[in-house]
Parts: sequence; C-alpha cells; structure tokens
Amino acid sequence: MVQKKQNGNIIAIITMIFLFGMISFVTNLAAPMGKILINQFGVSNALGLFGNLANFIAYAVMGIPGGILLQRYGYKKTALIAIAVGIVGVFIQYLSGGAASFVIYLIGAFVAGFSMCLLNTVVNPMLNTLGGGGNKGNQLIQVGGSFNSIMATLTPMLVGVLVGEVAKANITDVYPVLYIAMGVFALAFVILTLVRIPEPHAEKASEPLGKLMSGALKFRHFILGAVAIFVYVGVEVGTPGILDLWLTKGIGISTTISGFVCGTYWFLMLIGRLVGASIGGKVSSKLMLTVTSAVGLILVALAIFLPVSSLVNVPVLQSDAAGALSFGFAEVPVNALCLLLVGLCTSIMWGGIFNLAVEGLGKYLAAASGLFMVLVCGGGILPAIQGWIADLAGYQISYWVIFAGIAYLLYYALIGSKNVNKDIKVD
Repeated sequence: MVQKKQNGNIIAIITMIFLFGMISFVTNLAAPMGKILINQFGVSNALGLFGNLANFIAYAVMGIPGGILLQRYGYKKTALIAIAVGIVGVFIQYLSGGAASFVIYLIGAFVAGFSMCLLNTVVNPMLNTLGGGGNKGNQLIQVGGSFNSIMATLTPMLVGVLVGEVAKANITDVYPVLYIAMGVFALAFVILTLVRIPEPHAEKASEPLGKLMSGALKFRHFILGAVAIFVYVGVEVGTPGILDLWLTKGIGISTTISGFVCGTYWFLMLIGRLVGASIGGKVSSKLMLTVTSAVGLILVALAIFLPVSSLVNVPVLQSDAAGALSFGFAEVPVNALCLLLVGLCTSIMWGGIFNLAVEGLGKYLAAASGLFMVLVCGGGILPAIQGWIADLAGYQISYWVIFAGIAYLLYYALIGSKNVNKDIKVD
C-alpha cells in the first residue's frame, strides 16, 4: 500500500512538473508573436505587446475564481478544466491566423491566460505539498521551474526558426507551434484523467470560501508575499523586455543580435533553477531569496550607473545564414551583461516567495493560492510602467523600477516573510 502511494506521488509530481513547462510554453508565445502582429497588422509596438498584457491581465480576472474552483472541485478537476481552457485559447489563436484578425488573436491570448492562471493555481501548491512543504517543497517547485525555463528558452527559438524573416511574418507561420501546444494539452488531459492526484485538505472543501479567503488574508506574511509575487513577475519580465528595446532602439544593435542576447537571460534562469533545485533541500527559501535579492540589487545598480560606452563580449546562442545554431560572442554594453546576470537571481525567486508566503496556512492554502495568482498580473503592469518611464527619462533610468522591486523582495526575505500570526488555527 505504501509503495503504491509512493508510485502515485511520483506520477503526480511528474505530471505537475510537465504542466509547469506548458505554462511557460504558452505564455512565452506572446513575446515573439508580438513582432508578428506588428508586421501583419501594422500596429504599434505597444499594441503588438497587447498579447502579453492580455495573458497577464487574465491572472487578475481569474485568480480568485481559480481559488474557488480549486477549493470546490479539488486539484485534479481544476487542472483538467485548466487544460481544456488552454486548448480553447490556443485554438482561438489558431483561428486568428486564418481570419487574419488582430482582435481574435487577443481574445485567444486572454483565454489562454485564464488557463495559465488556473494551472499555476494548481501546480505550485501541489508541488509544495507533494514535497512535504518547507525546504523539500521549495526544491520541487525549483525542479518544476527548471523545466519551465527549458520551455521558455525553446519557445522563442522555435518561433524564430518557423518565422524566418520578421518583415514577412504571419500568424500562419507559427501554426506548427500551435499544433504542438494543442496536442500536448490533449495528451496531458488524457494522462491526468488516469492519474490519481492527492487532494490536501479536501475534507475542508465544505467550509465557506469567503471564510477561507478572509482567513488567508489574516496572515501578514501571505499578504506581503502576494505583493512580492506581483513585484517579482514584473521584475522577471521587465528586465529582459526593456533590455531588448534598449539594445535595439537605444544602442542601435540589430534585432537579431539583441534577441539572442536577451535569450541568454532565460538560459541563465534555467541554470539558476537547476542549481536551486539541487540545493533547495538543504538551503532555506529565506536564505536563497535574501542572497539573490542582494546580488540582484548590486547588478541592477551597476547597470544604472556604469557608462554605456564600456563594451564587453557575452556568449550567446546564435544562428548562421543556414539556420544552424551555435554559441558565439556578441559585443554589448557592460550594462547589458549586468542585467543578463540578473536572470541567475530571478531564477529561484518564484519558488522561494511562494514557499514562504503559504508556509503555515494549512486549510487556507487552496484559497490563498487563488488570491496569490491575482498578483501575477504584475508581469504585464510593471513592464508597462517601466516602458513609460523609459519614454520619459531613458532606458537606463527606467531600471530604477527594477531596483525598487528587488529592494522590496529583499525586505520580504529578511522581515516580511516571518509568520507573526501563528496563533491562528489552520486545522
């Protein structure tokens, strides 16, 4: 009986990690798709990024309903609903290619964002629970994050190979990517239907949801952690996103080189998550978040104050005229190198923040996870604020937004993450 339970947990863990990767695969379609939209529909850069914004704003809309679904129907049914919605969202994006409709694409991105929010609502608490919480729970989230980073690295590369020359890009060029997404979701749906998923605190499902949500909000460390996730996702997305614009529009580096340079950020996130997964069982979430936030502050400060005229060669993944991939070097301002290295810091922050924020919540975990997901919309809002500041004061100055965000994360690691409400009953 024990062996059967262990095997079931292993299958559940693998399934959750697999879904963690799909979150990244679908979410990271938005950025390269932006360039396609700009070309095909002749829209502005801001409108081209509306797909990314729609994807993240969906978290603000679906976060609490996601918590309701999780609390009412459990982890497995919520995951199945999320996957079904994901298939619909990707299919709508597919239809936008044949209809050549910008509006239909945005609707598809918005629906897909619903799915990603629901999946995040499930996979994070599930991995944390399956790992037993604490350091082990954080370690499993880091493993899931590593697979997430692999998909984040591969998705824009795959789109780039299919599109070729951006000036002639069309949504129909990326149909193979959409086919893959729908096929993988369909396969995941079948597998998840057959797999037994543990249901932590399932016996509490009959308790009024409003009471559970208000109960979660009584924990100071959870509220501050939810704000930390809002800030973190904005930092993670804004750091390479604005850097891409800085290198192309501010420095004058070609779009191709800039794309590969910024891709290095996501590759470094993969490395960081692999390291985080290997040490997560021995090093506390608090220590990991403290160290990476402190180092991140130093790197961003250097990027703000160092002169742009100082150039360095950075290793990047690039392609030749025949499309073959290889590692090479690109000459960029030293500021860019500092910002790329921030990827090593942001790599483990998600798991650390989530682990610290839900520690000790007990029966409030499911409802808290839904509230938590609402704040992921920071990935669409903070980069927009940073971009607005870049328009007014310059790209370098705009990174004060990132600096302030990381400073808050350091505060949360050192002070805000402490559970000062241990007297609240959670059983």
